[in-house]
Amino acid sequence: MQTDVSTQTIAGINNPTISHYFELLNAGDFSSVAALFAPDGVMYAPFESGIVGKDAIASYLQQEALGLKAEPHQGIIESQENDLVQLRVNGKVQMPLFGVNVSWLFILNSQQQIVSITVKLLASPQELLNLRR
Repeated sequence: MQTDVSTQTIAGINNPTISHYFELLNAGDFSSVAALFAPDGVMYAPFESGIVGKDAIASYLQQEALGLKAEPHQGIIESQENDLVQLRVNGKVQMPLFGVNVSWLFILNSQQQIVSITVKLLASPQELLNLRR
């Protein structure tokens, strides 16, 4: 599916892969989000073990991210070594019934593919209990 998306601006981050990740995620184009990952890329979503591979990531997002709106606010490049770049982005995720502060930790390879992403909820234990389905 071809999706036209505007450029996502994140304070402190000027990386097209990261911008496209959020643009495509918010557009609900989960197969294109998964295409940003390396072939053996891993997504560590909250309350999940690692989701490995583009097909598994696309399937997970299709099941769990419908109606999600990611609002990245600011980011920082944390390290660069061994042809890998680690970037942290903080923001908020708005779901149909609730919103929560989130931190995304991206690791990109030299081809600008996502090697891994770790999504952490930035909420108190009580706030997390209130999110239970």
